[in-house]
Amino acid sequence: MNRKQKIMLFRILLSAALTALLVIFEKTGLFTDPRWALLLCYLVPYGIVSYDVLRKAVKGIIRFRPFDENFLMAVATVGAFALAMIGNGDFLEAVAVMLFYQTGELFQSVAVGKSRRNIAALMDIRPDSANLELADGTTVAKDPAEVAPGSVIVVRPGEKIPLDGVVLEGSSTVDTAALTGESLPREVEPGGEVISGTVNLSGVLRVETTKEFGESTVSKILDMVENASSKKSRSEAFIAKFAKYYTPAVCFSALALALLPPLFLLLFTERSPAFTVWLYRALTFLVISCPCALVISIPLSFFAGIGGASRLGVLVKGANDFESLAAVRTLVFDKTGTMTAGVFEVAGVHHGTVPDAMLIEYAALAESFSTHPISKSLIAAYGQTPDQTRVRDVEEIGGQGITALVDGHSVAVGNDKLMTRLGIAFCPCSHVGTVVHVAIDGVYGGHILICDTIRPHAREALVALGRLGIKKTVMLTGDAAAVGQAVAGQLGISEVHAELLPQDKVSCLEALLSSADRQGKVAFVGDGINDAPVLTRADVGIAMGALGSDAAIAAADVVLMDDDLMKLPPAVSLARKCMRIVKENIAFAIGVKLLCLVLGACGIANLWMAIFADVGVMILAVLNAIRTLHTGAKK
Repeated sequence: MNRKQKIMLFRILLSAALTALLVIFEKTGLFTDPRWALLLCYLVPYGIVSYDVLRKAVKGIIRFRPFDENFLMAVATVGAFALAMIGNGDFLEAVAVMLFYQTGELFQSVAVGKSRRNIAALMDIRPDSANLELADGTTVAKDPAEVAPGSVIVVRPGEKIPLDGVVLEGSSTVDTAALTGESLPREVEPGGEVISGTVNLSGVLRVETTKEFGESTVSKILDMVENASSKKSRSEAFIAKFAKYYTPAVCFSALALALLPPLFLLLFTERSPAFTVWLYRALTFLVISCPCALVISIPLSFFAGIGGASRLGVLVKGANDFESLAAVRTLVFDKTGTMTAGVFEVAGVHHGTVPDAMLIEYAALAESFSTHPISKSLIAAYGQTPDQTRVRDVEEIGGQGITALVDGHSVAVGNDKLMTRLGIAFCPCSHVGTVVHVAIDGVYGGHILICDTIRPHAREALVALGRLGIKKTVMLTGDAAAVGQAVAGQLGISEVHAELLPQDKVSCLEALLSSADRQGKVAFVGDGINDAPVLTRADVGIAMGALGSDAAIAAADVVLMDDDLMKLPPAVSLARKCMRIVKENIAFAIGVKLLCLVLGACGIANLWMAIFADVGVMILAVLNAIRTLHTGAKK
């Protein structure tokens, strides 16, 4: 407990002890007359436990915003005191109502605080400092925000890596569990990339930073989680709107309950109007009507669910995205880097009119300015660092390939469309894979066959998603139709659209979104810069966070931090669990309250039952909401 909660607990215990003493004194006959003296004695424990509620109620009235739970409790308990004084009743009931209410509020505060601490602990990845290496080889501790890209930092064993970078010197193992949920440490060596927020476990690393702290992985993750609550779900928006109209409605209903029945009896019957009876029922009605359970438990359910997902290595940017993820029934995938590992290898050179080595050399040089995985595979097959001074006038043609001048020769490297565009006759390939045609000085030189590998666990992830009720799977790729069909066949994907430009992918997705037989939400999973428009257009955009581009991660609603598709089924399952809990809380809270409101209006429910309808339902709803956090902890 924090200091404020401890003070509240002390107030509750002190008030309860004083109330118990008063009850004992009253039962033993020590208090008889005058009645007002007994009232003053009961007002002492009441004031101790309720002064903050009364203060907030008064402030609400002054600000012309009286209709909240503080106003309801203040009116109900003060009215109960007045009824007890007028009708020679029991003052205990008024004090007990406030005691139980404050106990429930304390419990709720502790429960919410616990869930926030759990989430803060699992996201405790912000580095405290960076060991900046100076020109003389010494190091100085700096705030990571003050370290510029291109600086060299030293990360010792046991320290968090403060900034994204590339290892210059040293080998080690890195614990990525806080970011990705992956329990096995990863090996890093010179030339390997490291990301901020992970922990260096063994050797000393010299790292050249590649991003400033505000653009680093750890900073983006913390920003996503901290700002998640700003994106309200439809359920949260409904509850906020519900509470806005609900509270004044029940206040006026309680006023009508206190006045209309006795006035009816007075005017149209010969029976006694019994104002005190109906006033008591109205006060009970007010206590029952307090919407705390809904207002507190629904946002807490989403907050806990987002925290649980982050423990799995899945970042959800907002409660509305979590709600949409639960409703996904159609999944659309990019191919390269998403369903396949994006690790391409040259499988062969066919129909070459020049030596194979020369064809690969010219292709690698032309592609040397590109970061595309296919370009990297060509450079890897070349076997040496391309001399980019031999290359000029590079032009990249989206979805087709690259043209450049290499050693003064015009070189075109790309797919069938590029050859057709340039009017160069080419030989088709009978093998399944990515075909890269190469033309030199307008003459076809042959083609290079490049094969990708299926991403580990991709098929298992699709099977698990099918068990969760994902009705339709689609793959969109810019690759050749034969390659797309081959990959889809291995993975069991039901529908493939191939040879697509970025804008074509958006068109295909829009066709799925507007489809007459569409069920639920449509999610798109991608990783590249060219996937950003599709990720933005989908109901739910899911980006691969480890190898994916910054543009894709920024455009997405959900990020898989370690690129493991097996994290997607538990994330969908968790989102659905969260939505079930939200619906349970809404149905339970409204159902119990409506029942107790009817019983209170009929005089069957008293203030004690009203307290259960308010505090009891709130406690049960909060406990139910916290289950979402613990569900996410299971791997």
